Amino acid sequence: MTSIKDFIRTIPDFPHEGIMFRDVTTLFANPDSFRLAVDQTLQRLTDLKIDLVVGIEARGFILGGAIAYERSLGFVPIRKKGKLPSRTIEREYSLEYGNAVVEIHDDAIQAGDKVLLADDLLATGGTAEAAINLIERLGGDVIACSFIVDLPELGGRQRLEQLGMRVQTLCEFSGK
Repeated sequence: MTSIKDFIRTIPDFPHEGIMFRDVTTLFANPDSFRLAVDQTLQRLTDLKIDLVVGIEARGFILGGAIAYERSLGFVPIRKKGKLPSRTIEREYSLEYGNAVVEIHDDAIQAGDKVLLADDLLATGGTAEAAINLIERLGGDVIACSFIVDLPELGGRQRLEQLGMRVQTLCEFSGK
């Protein structure tokens, strides 16, 4: 049987030398592998009560949107600074190759909402930790973090688990 990993393209030295970029756009482009990724993610969520799915820009929108649709849930985007039209709160964070800022609308999540955080890839965990911070500042309860790819050598899973997060991934790649 074909695995999720078989549909993910690796691009060496992108966006910087020494980085092995794991490109999930090839997985999304194939209807069978996209369905497989969404179905496998949903199977891991059956025991969770979720009110909202939050996706991190940009590939987290694709996975998170599909999950939200399949579970008949709302979807909330976390975007790069300056991309959301209404009032926002923001969080700066470090990633593997620089710093960035993400934002969420200040009215996107209500106190007590049970939130699933979705993105394509877990590397250092910096982006996900920033997203968790934003969700929690609005009163949301992140009950799980879901990713397609884990890069375990970069320590993101451990970082999120130390925050008390439940982390699920569909596959792993070694290296950076």
